[in-house]
Amino acid sequence: MARSADATTKMSTAHKDALSQGRTESLAVRKYLEALVSNKPKRGRKRTPASIDARLAAIAAKMDAADALTQLSLIQERKDLETEKASMSTKSDASEYEKDFIAVAASFSERKGIDYASWRTMRVDAKVLKAAGVRRTRSA
Repeated sequence: MARSADATTKMSTAHKDALSQGRTESLAVRKYLEALVSNKPKRGRKRTPASIDARLAAIAAKMDAADALTQLSLIQERKDLETEKASMSTKSDASEYEKDFIAVAASFSERKGIDYASWRTMRVDAKVLKAAGVRRTRSA
């Protein structure tokens, strides 16, 4: 029997609650993982605000004597350094999202079929996973 075009199906309260839970859990997990990724250590010597200031001073000193093409490169480098320096003070810390992640990680893992090793690959600390109740092995 075909359903009429104007017939609407209503979601049950349980279905709405499950959707809401999924959105809430996904948001907590996403924020935590994005904070981990944004704070991922980079290769090489770590740049400090002082080293950025020193490079900006060197760029300013070279600017007047440089030809037009070099000036263009120096302007872009200066812009990149200023952006990097500004972002140093606004990096999000994963610890501010950790509590929410711990509250939902086990349920999220079970619902999405995500195992311990996958979390570890994403740089989630073992202590955090233990606190969340995510086990190293799946229960059969």
